[in-house]
Amino acid sequence: MNSDSVRPAVTELRLSAFKSHRGVTLPLTPLTLLSGGSGSGKSSALQAYEILARLGSGESLARAVGEVAGSPTACVPAGARPDEQGRRGFRIGCTVDGPAGPVSLDLAVQAEPELRIVGERLTGGGETLLTTALTDPTRPAVQAAWHTAGATPVTRAPLPDDRLGTSLLPLRVAGKTAGQRLVLAAAEQVVVALRSAFVCDPRPEVMRGARTGAMGGAAAGEGGGSGTDGGGGAGRAAGARGNARGEGSGAGRGKPVSGPGKTGGPGGARAAGGTAGAWGAGRKGSGGAGGAGGWGREAGEQRDEGRLRSACDNLPAVLDRTSRECARRHAVLVASVREACAGPVEGLRAVPRQSGESGEAAAAGPGAGGRGGPAGPQAGSGAAGAAGVRAVLDRGELGELPVEQLGDGELRFVALALVLLTGPGVLAMDPVAEVPSAHQQMTVMADGMDRCMDRRQARELVSLAVRMAERGHVRLLGTVRDPAVAEGLPGVQVLHLEA
Repeated sequence: MNSDSVRPAVTELRLSAFKSHRGVTLPLTPLTLLSGGSGSGKSSALQAYEILARLGSGESLARAVGEVAGSPTACVPAGARPDEQGRRGFRIGCTVDGPAGPVSLDLAVQAEPELRIVGERLTGGGETLLTTALTDPTRPAVQAAWHTAGATPVTRAPLPDDRLGTSLLPLRVAGKTAGQRLVLAAAEQVVVALRSAFVCDPRPEVMRGARTGAMGGAAAGEGGGSGTDGGGGAGRAAGARGNARGEGSGAGRGKPVSGPGKTGGPGGARAAGGTAGAWGAGRKGSGGAGGAGGWGREAGEQRDEGRLRSACDNLPAVLDRTSRECARRHAVLVASVREACAGPVEGLRAVPRQSGESGEAAAAGPGAGGRGGPAGPQAGSGAAGAAGVRAVLDRGELGELPVEQLGDGELRFVALALVLLTGPGVLAMDPVAEVPSAHQQMTVMADGMDRCMDRRQARELVSLAVRMAERGHVRLLGTVRDPAVAEGLPGVQVLHLEA
């Protein structure tokens, strides 16, 4: 196995049978953009990745599938016929490169009549490290066998059929033999890579609604429903769904999902710090990130307004934090915004809200714009009110302009640029805290990355992504309408999907 200190990363996404995809393998580089017409499956590819990421973070299968796709049947390939027992399902997988070398994970999921993982295979180093199979349909468990290479070649034990077995191995494998240590290293590598994903879908209507500052306002849907192929984008929600097995708010505490030899809840320990060199480095994440981007967190947890959520509805509070923590990165952000916005831009900052300034209560309806997306961040609980600040552009002689008055494309650009310049410590995500941030790299997933933007804005955003990806701490997987925005830019892979 390769012992080089390589940061784990998903380098291949397999859509063996998922929605409109059959037998599709997508190679993923540090900067990969998916293009194609409506119905080509761009959003579906990101949804498959997000389901894997959520499972790697310890979420139950029902919650992961429900929050991303709306229902298990939505993931079943079109035209798939049930077998004699009335069963239908989908198959997805990925390859993760890292210190343990390439490790492959493949899942077979039964969607009907009952949602469950019926098969899982983890391979690496020329060995089959883990296999699971459904042997008794009447029990909520699968029979697992993992590599031992000791006196007994494999160890067998039941595992729950609603969790990713790979994430459960650290509490089951002792690590005494070379084979067991190989299993642990491969499992940790996969979990670290999957948990390092952040789904970003800035929603201008929600970001503008966040300026009201009414704590506990009406819930705004965040279905991420901008996907052009009917996939509804990579949806996310603050609230947790109960599943068919009576689970309340998803993953439940005490499920092992952290690295080998570690234990943790579904969210695991909170991030020990941001990506090296990024905002938030060295600062411990709060257990209350909650909201749109916080996987594995239960409904009702305290929100941390200093960590950017998926819809970017708390951008002013995060901007207030990042502008103070790293002047150099903030200057890069301002320079990028200057290139993307019309008119002069001399600065971008958060300023105290004036006394008595509140604005109108604006709340987006549940699941607005998305198919099957559950309730999302509360528009009325926006960062502007919670932190007592608002974000403004300094227009020089023209004065200050509140960012909510920017056009949709400009507002989305500001939010996405901020995400690319940050790290896990500034985003509402839940990476493995036991692994140093220098050994991780964040993957930003942006469905409809160039939505509402003109070509100049989209190209500037991709150029910024190129610069950040070159540093080795940020990867990007996005979808675009116009692949020409990446022409001539180094290191950008554009994959065109056919309908």
